[in-house]
Formats: sequence, C-alpha cells, structure tokens
Amino acid sequence: MTPDNREEVAGGVLGKVAGRLKETVGEALGRDDVAREGRLQQAGADAELEARQREAVARDEHAEADVEARMADTEAERARLQAEVDAERREARIEADADRAEAQAEQQRARETAAAARLEQEANRKESRADAIDPEEQR
Repeated sequence: MTPDNREEVAGGVLGKVAGRLKETVGEALGRDDVAREGRLQQAGADAELEARQREAVARDEHAEADVEARMADTEAERARLQAEVDAERREARIEADADRAEAQAEQQRARETAAAARLEQEANRKESRADAIDPEEQR
C-alpha cells in the first residue's frame, strides 16, 4: 500500500489471516513489499482487536460506574425516605403524647371540678345545719 493508493483491508481475525497469507506469499515469491504489507496488515488487525477489547472494557467500566452511581443515588434516596419516615413517626409520637397529656389534664380538671362541687355542697349542707342550730346568726 502506498500513501497515494490506500486500500481498505479487513481487520480483526480475518485481517490477521489475510495479512499472514500476504506475508507468506510475499516471502515465497521474494516480494518484500508484499511480505511487509502482510506484516503491517497483521499489526493493524492486532491493533484493531486490541482497540475493540479496550473499547469493550471501557463500556463495561462505564456501565459499572453507571450502576454504582444509580446504587448510590438509590441509597441516598432510601436514607432520605427513612429519615422522613422516622421524623413522621417522632411527630406522631409527640402528637399522641400531647393528646394523652391533654386528656389526662381534662380528666384531672373534671375530678377537681367534681371535688369542688362536692365540697361546695358539703359546705352548703353544713351551713344549713349551722343555721338550723343557731338561726339568729343569719344575716
């Protein structure tokens, strides 16, 4: 192949076989240019195979990085959602505690109101009894 007259040659395994064949034929016929072209074709085929392998490795590494990034995003989202759930549970417990405390306070007020009413009734009865015993002190 000359710089002015470039040929497209098969790459990969087929290019390597074709290059080996050219090299062998060139050596058998004493044509150094054909033998050299065959060696160059083999080297090009090897380089193409290596490039394909590296590209495949790069794609695999890129895919693995994408998976790891998605896993990290998923884990971050899971942690965020867990924190949200935990916060909602704490808030629910706080509200339940507040409701319970309010109910207890209401019950205590009701008991105190009932006790005050009983004391008031007892005081009224005792005052009525006192008035019945000593009616002169009525005002």
